Amino acid sequence: MKRVLITGGAGFIAHHVIDTILAETDWEVVSLDRLDFSGNLNRLHDVLKDNKNKKRVKVVHHDLKAELNPMIENLIGKVEYILHLAAGSHVDRSIDNPLEFVYDNVVGTCNILNFARKQDRLERFVYFSTDEVFGPAPDTIKYKEMDRYNSTNPYSASKAGGEELCVAFENTYSIPMFITHTMNVFGERQHPEKYIPLCIRRIRDGDKIFIHADSDKTTPGSRHYIHAKDVSDGLLFLLKNNINVDKDSTGAKLQKFNIVGKEEVDNYRLAATIAEIQNRPLNFELVDFHSSRPGHDLRYALDGSLMESLGWRPKYSFTDRIDQVTNWYLTNREWLDL
Repeated sequence: MKRVLITGGAGFIAHHVIDTILAETDWEVVSLDRLDFSGNLNRLHDVLKDNKNKKRVKVVHHDLKAELNPMIENLIGKVEYILHLAAGSHVDRSIDNPLEFVYDNVVGTCNILNFARKQDRLERFVYFSTDEVFGPAPDTIKYKEMDRYNSTNPYSASKAGGEELCVAFENTYSIPMFITHTMNVFGERQHPEKYIPLCIRRIRDGDKIFIHADSDKTTPGSRHYIHAKDVSDGLLFLLKNNINVDKDSTGAKLQKFNIVGKEEVDNYRLAATIAEIQNRPLNFELVDFHSSRPGHDLRYALDGSLMESLGWRPKYSFTDRIDQVTNWYLTNREWLDL
């Protein structure tokens, strides 16, 4: 039986990854988490309480700003896979406190990479990155995996720094490595400060929604939204099929993959869809966030053609997923009113 270490395992995306791994494999799972603002054991409790496979999950408490000491290493044990999802991920907080994100996303990544160097049966290390390393996408542009970086806030810069450490560790120490990029992941048990649960709550309560738009306040921002279960499915596809692609023309050997939602959705349409599902009016205002708050970008877009060429794309449409998530939150109000 294989063992996978998932950093940030009590976080929003990672707990969905754990749920998917338990359902689709016989692997043992070690969740490494510091259990702060992002990590919430109630997420794991929810997905494990009625799960017959919950005995395959072990939770280890550790803050990756510190090196993994021998006791923590012993608690984790030997692993075949490391999925590094732990990260500071809030743009506003990164603007207010950039150094915090350097510690979490650069120093933390270096510490888990140093642990990976010691693993003698490691088959794959996956660094979970973001579309934001590429910066804003002009109309019609969708960034491919090896395109240049253009970080526009400290959060994305720190994630790009983590990526470059991964490149260096594969080149220097031959750690078998993947990097994935995804964008605007949503789903059950996401923190209610995020846009989709925020819209669900405000529409339910009849409150106004402020929608990120251009400087003229006419064109709303847009994203390729993707459900956390689809992200988990994409990650597992890469691991189970031992995917390898040809080196690019520069000879760079570290492989990167964009895990992208099926369609691009602007933030007004998203809010309007949630209002329609609830059969409630949409009280909204388009606001120019970028001018008032530098670091917020109007449009992000990734090209998902590489994953499609390998045989993977999300199984469900955006419409199906947003309907599922909206109704889940309305039923599980404790996650909406934190």
